[in-house]
Amino acid sequence: MFDRLRNKLSDFRETVVERIQEKGKEEEVEEGREEEKAAKGIREKIKEKGKAILEGETILDDKDLENPLEELEIALLESDVALSVAEEIISSVKKELVGKRKRWGADTEGLVKGAIRDALLNVFSADAELDFEEFLAESEKPVNIVFVGVNGTGKTTSIAKVAKNLLGTGYSVVIASADTYRAGATEQIERHASNLGIKVIKHQYGADPAAVVYDAMKYAKANRKEVILADTAGRMHTSINLMEQLKKICRVTKPDLVIFVDEAVAGNDAVERAKKFNETIGIDASMLTKVDVDAKGGAAISIAHSTSKPILFLGTGQGYDDLEKFDAEWLVDRLLGENGSEG
Repeated sequence: MFDRLRNKLSDFRETVVERIQEKGKEEEVEEGREEEKAAKGIREKIKEKGKAILEGETILDDKDLENPLEELEIALLESDVALSVAEEIISSVKKELVGKRKRWGADTEGLVKGAIRDALLNVFSADAELDFEEFLAESEKPVNIVFVGVNGTGKTTSIAKVAKNLLGTGYSVVIASADTYRAGATEQIERHASNLGIKVIKHQYGADPAAVVYDAMKYAKANRKEVILADTAGRMHTSINLMEQLKKICRVTKPDLVIFVDEAVAGNDAVERAKKFNETIGIDASMLTKVDVDAKGGAAISIAHSTSKPILFLGTGQGYDDLEKFDAEWLVDRLLGENGSEG
């Protein structure tokens, strides 16, 4: 997973390290001249660069990083990182490295890797943190969670995975089949629910989806169910009428959490959809599916940054247990090849 971007980040790191090493050798030649000037009593006039050389250090400037940063930006864009996010990453790396004093014998690779790591972590908003387990524990029961997204992204299967996860942590669950628009949608969620031993609340085809979720809430309260997972019809973000139905579900049932689901392989399309859903109905978090087949990795970074909302889970396969809790540091370490997993 994320092989391409990981390799590009590694190439950038190696390029900058080589440039620092080359610059250190170049400046060793200058050191003797600067010491000679200092001996003549003009040390106070030596500029910052000269001082660094005297102290056995090198300083990177804009010219040193110009080409490597251009290559890094192209690599980020090719890996489905949105332009605005890529520019922010580049700016952060540049700010961290340009003008940085580094002793010639110090850990150059560690310096560059640290700058990249910090830049990637900084694109995840500090305000976009949400501990799902803590949220559930502290919320008044039943907790109403509505899942939204476009057709074919694995939303229904994702709901089954989350349901399995909740059952494993001791929560009781009921599913609302609020996709009354697509033929066969209720049968699909019922198959998953049957496998997991979960009750499904459903209405007939064409019914008001808000009424389905409302009835699921009543059932949950009467039967002491702690969590409601509502499966809604897949909607293209450009469909005004269908988006209005989603707005009605949220207005009538007042969900505690709205989770946007999309494919990691959708790249920038997923980013645009996430932004549109967030603007139209207001999402609280995201979930990415098909991460196991994503060779780029930029969508996760871009969606979190573009919506300023957290990513809660990553779908990593077809099984009910193929669900990973999202962690920004885990993702960044994976991109930098620091956690020993090739994915």
